[in-house]
Amino acid sequence: MAFFSRQDDNQPLTGRLALGVEYDGTHYCGWQRLRHAQSVQGALEAALSKIAAAPVRVLCSGRTDSGVHATRQIVHFDAPVARTQKAWLFGANAQLPRDIAVRWLVPVADDFHARFSALARRYRYLILNQPTRSVMERNNVTWCREPLDAERMHRAAQALVGEHDFSSYRAAGCQSKVPVRHLHFIEVRRLGPLVMIDVQANAFLHHMIRNIAGVLVAVGRGDEDEAYPAKLLALKDRRLGNVTAPACGLHFVDVRFDERFALPEEPVGPNLMAFLGDWTGDRDMIPDTPLMRRRRVWPKWIDDQGRVVDQHPQAGLEVSP
Repeated sequence: MAFFSRQDDNQPLTGRLALGVEYDGTHYCGWQRLRHAQSVQGALEAALSKIAAAPVRVLCSGRTDSGVHATRQIVHFDAPVARTQKAWLFGANAQLPRDIAVRWLVPVADDFHARFSALARRYRYLILNQPTRSVMERNNVTWCREPLDAERMHRAAQALVGEHDFSSYRAAGCQSKVPVRHLHFIEVRRLGPLVMIDVQANAFLHHMIRNIAGVLVAVGRGDEDEAYPAKLLALKDRRLGNVTAPACGLHFVDVRFDERFALPEEPVGPNLMAFLGDWTGDRDMIPDTPLMRRRRVWPKWIDDQGRVVDQHPQAGLEVSP
């Protein structure tokens, strides 16, 4: 398979490096480093710092909450010393706990940024829909004992596709200054006892996917009609929404970048869904918007004539993300 590749053990790598990271978020406060709790970022930085024998700081494509998992979290850092690809990859994995792993590591251009170069993020929310609770997958799915109508959920969810103000679907404590996001697609499918919500957007607000999942479960149970997600969207008031779905069912599965960065492709996670045969990038659906055109050339800028320039043509200041 294409994601099996030999790790170079001869050429030392310097400059900017990108990593694909997988983790089980059950025992972590989330991605972001905190002083009072274990974080994925803290564990990864500690492991890489040991390999470098120098401090390493990493930046990610999207911060995940406490208990949320990832199969393709994209991370970058600027290597403080030269190490081979094999040394970085296998050395980091030897230092990391069993619930975090680096899947691959490659050199990238200096203008690559895991967060600000990202065009889209994709998540999958998994619901085990059966009368009895899960045992083997209890940390990777959300259990719902009432029957869910996945087709009904899918139809209702289509009202959320496009660019909208998602105030009704953000956490009360969300710190984003702008509640507008562009949702590229959302698909709800039943796969035996599993109901999967597959969703991609340019970015997500705090708790946005878990709040969407809570609303769709209410529709799937028959507690709300199919028009409910659209009605709630129009209200722009989180206080009128449903319960936030548990974190354990949420998986960060893909990040899309401009093709020039040529990051490794791999099967879309989690491994529970491997039988579908989906690969990263198979559902690009990136809209041609000013934001997306800007992200493709960040940290430069596209002026009114469509030319790529180093500075904002009006402010005369270097572009900030």
